[in-house]
Amino acid sequence: MDLALLRTFVTVHRAGSFTRAAALLGLSQPAVTSQIRTLERQLGRPLFLRQARGVTPTTMGDELAHKAAPHLDALVEIAETGPDNDSSLRTLHLAGPPEFTAERALPALTELTGDDGQGFALRASFGNAEETLEGLAAGHHDLAISTARPRGALLTATTLCDEEHVLVAAPHRAEQIRPGEPDTKDAPALDDLPVIEVHESLPFVSRYWASVFDSRPAAPGTVIVPDLRAVLACAIAGAGLAVLPRYLCALALKRGEVVPLHEPAIPPLRTYFLVVRTGTLAMPHIARAHEWLQHAAARWG
Repeated sequence: MDLALLRTFVTVHRAGSFTRAAALLGLSQPAVTSQIRTLERQLGRPLFLRQARGVTPTTMGDELAHKAAPHLDALVEIAETGPDNDSSLRTLHLAGPPEFTAERALPALTELTGDDGQGFALRASFGNAEETLEGLAAGHHDLAISTARPRGALLTATTLCDEEHVLVAAPHRAEQIRPGEPDTKDAPALDDLPVIEVHESLPFVSRYWASVFDSRPAAPGTVIVPDLRAVLACAIAGAGLAVLPRYLCALALKRGEVVPLHEPAIPPLRTYFLVVRTGTLAMPHIARAHEWLQHAAARWG
């Protein structure tokens, strides 16, 4: 079986589209279509079902991808690193949200970058869930951390951990709230405080308000910065209230730089998933990183 045909097949399987696969491979769409048809004729079975948007793998297509993809990935890595490099030092390409990846995942994984014969080189990139999962499916990453569970058989997700969200502000901002108001369901005084967020849509504050107060926040965003660490810095400086993961603001809470404005009986949670391309856990360096992060997450809890 021609390896070039298999490479094209795996790329289409991961991309879910002949057009996207063609762009990734630097080929024309007719060339990709022709190669897939050739492979289907050789196997005597259809590998994809053509849909209005993209393609869906058949059972045969999924089985072939699961068998072939890890080996093709290994061959590509050998081709990229060259035969003179130590074959035991693989490169793990990790992607995830910037704050969680920087504060949680990378410190844990750097323990595996040693020269014990089982270590690996580490490369990281940041992005939102959509960008991260799309890059993983296209083969740009080996392992992704996502707040969205992917659909379909192309990617496999494992629950990693939950993060608790906390409503905080600087102490002098907390003093502006009338006594007792944060414990009410309508939280009118909270809506009088400026809001610090990562996006104009107020994703963290809106999720907290919906979960805890069963309402929408009335105040618009006063400070918008695309990084939760910057949100924390602005909250400490007194710019307004913010909703933050507890792990990120735990030290600031301990120091009294920020204080909780509300402590619900059941705090809002967000779930993180470890995601790989289906079948790639057969590759030792990906499997080891996957297992290591799960053990680390147990300690974070």
